Amino acid sequence: MSITPHDERFMAAAIRLSRWHLGRTATNPSVGCLIVREGIIVGRAVTALGGRPHAETQALAEAGALARGSTAYVTLEPCSHHGRTPPCAEALIAYGVARVVISVTDPDPRVSGRGIAMLREAGIEVDAGVLEAEGRRSLAAYLTRQTKNRPYVTLKLAVSADGMIGRQGEGKVAITGPLARAQVQALRAETDAILVGIGTAIADDPLLTVRTSALEAQSPIRIVLDPALALPLTSKLVETAREVPVIVVASEEVWPLSADAEGLPPSVLTADVGRGASPQLISPPVGGEARAGEAGAIDPVDQSQRRTPGRAEGGIPPTDPADMDSRRAALEAAGVEVVYCNPYHPEVLLPALATRGISSLLVEGGAKTARLFLDAGLVDRIQLYQAPVVIGERGIESPLDATDIPSGFAHTGTLMFGEDRLDEYERGL
Repeated sequence: MSITPHDERFMAAAIRLSRWHLGRTATNPSVGCLIVREGIIVGRAVTALGGRPHAETQALAEAGALARGSTAYVTLEPCSHHGRTPPCAEALIAYGVARVVISVTDPDPRVSGRGIAMLREAGIEVDAGVLEAEGRRSLAAYLTRQTKNRPYVTLKLAVSADGMIGRQGEGKVAITGPLARAQVQALRAETDAILVGIGTAIADDPLLTVRTSALEAQSPIRIVLDPALALPLTSKLVETAREVPVIVVASEEVWPLSADAEGLPPSVLTADVGRGASPQLISPPVGGEARAGEAGAIDPVDQSQRRTPGRAEGGIPPTDPADMDSRRAALEAAGVEVVYCNPYHPEVLLPALATRGISSLLVEGGAKTARLFLDAGLVDRIQLYQAPVVIGERGIESPLDATDIPSGFAHTGTLMFGEDRLDEYERGL
């Protein structure tokens, strides 16, 4: 059967539905499913919070007997393997669905093509690749973690009319207006983790949470690249670490001596630990050791910590091993998780984050931290806000603007939020 405009219309609705639970389905993708009978939607669902139940089983249950002879529109190929729940492909067969329309084939080797084969073997007509580009965009975080073994990385920058992202020595400077800032809150709410450099953490003393009413519970994990454990104990991040998780990524150079008690090199240790547990080194699941020797007492990438610490007190990195161990203990006592990995090799850090179930990462703070990810070629999407405000003297120059977007990115849209302009650029998945 050929694809019809009705198929595209229903798949577009399923894709919109799939976005409802972005960032809230753990390691499972947020999938949308519609059950359509004679042009009428009789069942609809999105992957449940936490990742289960899957969208198909919920939508089928809602449709009940009306599912027999219907068409199911699913944004991702139905699973075919037995995990914690039976395969969704089996559920579609059991309910007597006549046709399944799929947007994206699942790259998971346990599923890829097998779900489609199972459906066809049962006599169900299957059409795949409907609105595939749109479907892949909605599933970008899941697809990136499956195919590249790392989170999908979004870089967000707010740039003034004179090309600046802040002003030295003044902490956080408002560049965009309230409408644009509300949009950023929505982006945080659908992202697994948010990352800043230690310079930004000290200068701005940010919370990095979602502050939109009714969405506060969707705040992402907060990650700070902090090679020498310089994060002030009085910072907002530390003070709220028991409410919203905070991970501090320290350099292997400050690894406690006791960590090598069994004679194991730190690079073979993994980081699958809970908050408040002993510090662990995080490393990629396959190949590659972190390169040490580049993180000193002052962050070599984001040296803005040399400036006034801002609202948070402290921020001077300890240098004595005993002081360092005391610093680590104090951070952990406050609920911060300390892990060890070279903070400035994202090709090592990102796969390690993926092993922890992080599928999407928002890089939001520090010009040099932004440049770090750009230079490594590990940014997948750029959200560039441009505002009419002028920063003037002592401005911190943006690492990029609309005239020097790296090659490989396509401009995917422009939106206006009051006087602020948002341009979005994406790499192909």
